[in-house]
Amino acid sequence: MLLYDGVCGICNRSVQTILRFDRRGTLRFAALDSDFARAVIARHPGLGDIDSMIFVHNPGRPDERIDVRSAAALRVLSYLGGPFRLLLAARIIPAGLRDWLYDRFAAVRYRLGGRHDTCPVPGPAVRARFLDA
Repeated sequence: MLLYDGVCGICNRSVQTILRFDRRGTLRFAALDSDFARAVIARHPGLGDIDSMIFVHNPGRPDERIDVRSAAALRVLSYLGGPFRLLLAARIIPAGLRDWLYDRFAAVRYRLGGRHDTCPVPGPAVRARFLDA
């Protein structure tokens, strides 16, 4: 499960890219302002002020785990596989530096990619993969 900023233009284009290259078709999505995401955040109080991509492993189960910021992005690249695995070389960069770079980009994402008034509704072909769509 991938939680993302539903009003961010770059985030929405990233989700569309993931959908295009997802050979397995098992990754599901929810906007950060959805009921599902609020429930995940409630279970992980340290996420209260996170405005970042969140990868949720085993959502709703006792062994639920999360990755945030650059770790979540790397998890998506690993999930996609294929040529995207080459980008996993970024793991050699210390996590603190990766997250600092992630946060710098996130701070300007609306200026670079625009902002929607509301989370765009996914197309009918993929709507089932979005919670609270």
